[in-house]
Amino acid sequence: MARAAVPGRLTWQVATLSAARWENPSARTLVLDVPGWPGHLPGQHVDVRLTAPDGYQAQRSYSIASSWPTPDGDRLELTVQRLSDGEVSPYLTDDLPLGGQIELRGPVGGRFVWRPQGTAPVLLVAGGSGVVPLMSMIRTRAVLGDRHPFRLVYSLRSPAELYYGEELRRLASGDADLDVHYAYTRAAPPGWPGRPARLDAAALAEHGWPPESGADCFVCGPAAFVEVVADLLVDAGHDPGRIRTERFGGTT
Repeated sequence: MARAAVPGRLTWQVATLSAARWENPSARTLVLDVPGWPGHLPGQHVDVRLTAPDGYQAQRSYSIASSWPTPDGDRLELTVQRLSDGEVSPYLTDDLPLGGQIELRGPVGGRFVWRPQGTAPVLLVAGGSGVVPLMSMIRTRAVLGDRHPFRLVYSLRSPAELYYGEELRRLASGDADLDVHYAYTRAAPPGWPGRPARLDAAALAEHGWPPESGADCFVCGPAAFVEVVADLLVDAGHDPGRIRTERFGGTT
């Protein structure tokens, strides 16, 4: 992977919003120009810092959604979910204009990352906006022309909260080694087989990889979701050493 992230002292960089798009009514993807961006590994995140005119600063971490390498040079994509009680996310989703600037620092994180070396299949399990770093892995695989078998099991409350729906459909339709399964917990789209339900052991067994496959598993989402899924995978017989988790706000 060209210009992969190199550990070292991180410094704040100025990023300029060059484009943006809504993924759903509460999640906006920011396309940022970051001159001299050192590259990243899919799964890493950045720290974002906002500074008010009076000098007050607020800082949050956001997963990187874009691949590396990218088709557009030193560009970085972050998908931000608006939190009604948030301090930073409402500005990034609703107020940051094209041409506006923010500060970011990164890439950060070295365990919850996918590297294309090796031969193991990959199981990605997302809860809600936890799909963002997993999308970076899917996009990087596509950009590199990598043929690792990927399976994404994506749990979300309703179709209205779907991220990257059209892109996932397009990528999966042209790639026999990429399978995407949605698990709706509250409302399913018309014609969807089955009833909305929480992701369980049966669904993971049907749409994931069996333990004997030696799959590398990446689980990202709210803390309670991640804990349940990780326990289900271990109970099913997956090697705990191959299960990497990232909860909102922390990595294990």
